[in-house]
Amino acid sequence: MESVRLSAVDNLKVILVAWVIGGHALLGYAAIGGWPYDEVNEVTFHPGVETVLAALIGPSGLFFMGTFYFMAGIFTPGSVERKGRSRFILDRLVRLGVPWVVSAVVVWPTFVWIAYNGAGQHVSWWHALTHRDPLLDSGSLWFVGVLLIFSVLVALGPPIKEHAITTKTVVGMTMLVAGTTFLTRLVFPARSGQVGDLHLWWWPQCLGMFLLGAIGGRKLAERVPDEIYKATRNVVIGTIAVLPIAAAAMGVLDLATNAEPFLGGWKWQALALALIEGILVVAGSLWLIGLAQRRLTGQGSFTEGLARSAYVAFIVQGPILLSLATAMRPLDLPAEVKAPVVGVGAIAVSFAIGWYVTSRRGASARSS
Repeated sequence: MESVRLSAVDNLKVILVAWVIGGHALLGYAAIGGWPYDEVNEVTFHPGVETVLAALIGPSGLFFMGTFYFMAGIFTPGSVERKGRSRFILDRLVRLGVPWVVSAVVVWPTFVWIAYNGAGQHVSWWHALTHRDPLLDSGSLWFVGVLLIFSVLVALGPPIKEHAITTKTVVGMTMLVAGTTFLTRLVFPARSGQVGDLHLWWWPQCLGMFLLGAIGGRKLAERVPDEIYKATRNVVIGTIAVLPIAAAAMGVLDLATNAEPFLGGWKWQALALALIEGILVVAGSLWLIGLAQRRLTGQGSFTEGLARSAYVAFIVQGPILLSLATAMRPLDLPAEVKAPVVGVGAIAVSFAIGWYVTSRRGASARSS
């Protein structure tokens, strides 16, 4: 049964990576932005369409990245114990640090430069590297850069002992994430940029979920207790159902113009968003893992191949997304058509590349 449960985590990882790629495709054509193609996009969603998309998909954006850190945290202490600190850190420097450096210094500025020139904004490659805000933007690979920092800190710290996750633990982490998120955004508002694109405004939930995963350990990967699974499911569904109604009641009907008070500062809106994020990221991560263990346990050569491909797909998504969006630029089509086409195409191409790379690596290992 253990292999089935752990395959469920792999299956969930595939879905989350595909969601991230598709979400970035949508953000590229959104007025609110959040993905570099929005700096040069030729069309945007109709405001009504963007509002509907925000209501249907937006809440997941508040916690899906935290779920990635949660899953990474689950397996980190065991990896440190098996490999030892030095080997673990070296492994993470290669697996996470090298892709981040290559992306920040070479790949990302190159494809941003291509997108800018494709839009008729003739800037030099050097300008794309040195004049973007933030400096050393690595695109979607900010995630692996921050994960490297967290992983090294955990490896250098005292061993983390595995404990059972209780309702009290869930409530406590929710309040901790919400409170530290609000305080952090007094200094680093949401969506602000820092050198290296560190997303410091997101660190409370990312670090909180990484540590919660580390504390829960392998037992969480095998089975989220039924009581916690049911409670977190109800909390997530209830919160997501109430959010659009609350947004309408507060007059938040155009995210591009109404978002500013929620991003940070001594404002009740910022406190409300921090609380919602804390609720969704803690409850949502536990619920998603539990849901996968109960519904996504399929095993087979295809699902295993997708799971192996997921990390590479995540790494290469940025250049693929920008290339497809730039290629579709001359077509006289609305954003409502272009965004889904770019998203589906990028998911397919990114996973195909991941499949090819991991298959070749596996073949090389078998022949050596």
